[in-house]
Amino acid sequence: MAPQPSLRHEKDDRPWWLAVLVLIGLILAVVIVANDIYAQVFRTVVNGAGITVFVTLVAFMLATVLGLGIALLGLSDSIVLRQIARFYIEIIRGIPILVLLFYIAFVGAPGLVAAYNFIITPLVQAGIAEPILVRDLSLMWRAIIALMIGYSSFIAEIFRAGFQSVDIGQIEAAKSLGLSRYRRFRLVVFPQAIRVIFPPLSNDFVSMVKDSSLVSVLGVADITQMGKVYASGSFRFFETYSIVTYIYLILTIGLSLALRRIEKKMKQMPR
Repeated sequence: MAPQPSLRHEKDDRPWWLAVLVLIGLILAVVIVANDIYAQVFRTVVNGAGITVFVTLVAFMLATVLGLGIALLGLSDSIVLRQIARFYIEIIRGIPILVLLFYIAFVGAPGLVAAYNFIITPLVQAGIAEPILVRDLSLMWRAIIALMIGYSSFIAEIFRAGFQSVDIGQIEAAKSLGLSRYRRFRLVVFPQAIRVIFPPLSNDFVSMVKDSSLVSVLGVADITQMGKVYASGSFRFFETYSIVTYIYLILTIGLSLALRRIEKKMKQMPR
């Protein structure tokens, strides 16, 4: 049997792949600067980077909060709450993000507006409040809500697995010390679980950067939408989508490297 590579060898493996990517990135950067067509495409497409970053950050933060809440429901002592959490997770995980995006944008949003207007009917009749229209809820926020709901089910499972990875003996020891449930969670469970939670959670963050491109189907002016508009008007599909790919790779690879460094520092922290 061939000898297996040691963990030390894997740990000290030099990131030659990163050097190659950096070299390719620098070459493409020179091409963008030197070529007027690529430069024009880049200036147009990069205008959508702010929307992409905003949608990703807001949707992921909301999804993390919602996912944490669903995970805590799934770990509660009440069977009703556990079943509600499991029902939510299984239903949402079974719906493709794109389908969920359309459903929230064109079914959920009108339903939410109708429910809101129904609730405030007495206030409207009294002249205190004004009813809202569906168009008042922007397509960007509909997309953010859809991404939040779609990712919250996966994040809930990440939190659940992380919390359950903590040794039950430590939790029992915390109980014997008289710590309340909240203090057990804050002082014992969460600090240990975060080491298990962070890697898959960071992977979902990177995935959301890519899935944020789906908001372009609603006409939200992100990187992908700006590229679609430019390509359809100029018919320069190769140049446009090469630049779109280039920008997404900068975002995702840069983010992955930063998160990997944070993960490495967390592993070096004393338990």
